[in-house]
Amino acid sequence: MFPLLGASIFLIVILALYFSFKSRGKHADEESESSLISASLFAISSFDGKLLYSEIISAANNFDSSCCIGKGGYGNVYRVELSSGDIVAVKKVHPLRADEVRAAKEFQNEVMACIEIRHRNIVKFYGFCWSAEQSFLVYKYLEKGSLATNLSNEEAGKELDWEKRVNIIKGVANALSYLHNDCSPPIVHRDLSSNNVLLDAEFEAHVSDFGTAKLLNPDSSNWTNLAGTYGYVAPELAYTMKVSEKCDVYSFGVLTMEVIMGAHPGDLISTLPSSSLEMRLLVNDVLDQRPLPPSTDVQDKLESVMEMACMCLAENPHSRPTMYAISQLLAS
Repeated sequence: MFPLLGASIFLIVILALYFSFKSRGKHADEESESSLISASLFAISSFDGKLLYSEIISAANNFDSSCCIGKGGYGNVYRVELSSGDIVAVKKVHPLRADEVRAAKEFQNEVMACIEIRHRNIVKFYGFCWSAEQSFLVYKYLEKGSLATNLSNEEAGKELDWEKRVNIIKGVANALSYLHNDCSPPIVHRDLSSNNVLLDAEFEAHVSDFGTAKLLNPDSSNWTNLAGTYGYVAPELAYTMKVSEKCDVYSFGVLTMEVIMGAHPGDLISTLPSSSLEMRLLVNDVLDQRPLPPSTDVQDKLESVMEMACMCLAENPHSRPTMYAISQLLAS
């Protein structure tokens, strides 16, 4: 746990430049843009944590509701424009004085998960502050907001054509494959939903919100409390409470159907077809009508994607594919 929990002293950790140098050799192609953004962003502080803390509080109008761009059970997200001209997303953690241990655990989860993660389809993490007065995390600001917001908006739904939607599904698959296979220990997100997928100006997907993430330690049981968003949680968690990568696979299946349908699939999950013919008929019936109709090639791709989503939604977690297999399938 954080040693300063409940103390009046606040902690600012400037992580961006450290991340850039550490990751340069391994992810140089992905990090060139990030390192430039990070260097510019934190130049305002001259590595003075108190100055940066005050700058963020001031720029957010002390976290006034007019700056709020998203709300959740764990914290609200604010669009903050700094004096340097940089725009960041700041997640302010709700003050849970009656349950500080839980609040600290969720905050620590998100920080620990984000420290080592560097992937183009995962929202970039700049740093954090933990204090008795204000606690927040600083991320790259993504212009288009959440996938949920775009799908629920009529005009944005039209703008999300089928090529963009397939690319969003690919991006999320790549992010989850990275978390499950390229992180050590593997990371299970546990709360994948359309609210936790953010879109940049080019509609590229970025997975966010690691407050309930679980690091799969091979030396522990990986049993946990139930977490996640209703409608996306794998059914086995209701009775086993054991986390595995297949929990994220199930959530990904729900999300994939949501992207294709334009809305959460709801009860349709329990009546999914098993044959290819039935699958083709289902795609025609549930396809979001707001974008222009897909071409024949794209229609075939959507049918394959929907079939893959059905595999992800298998009741038996052992019958679900891995995210690596899914990402490879989508890339082919």
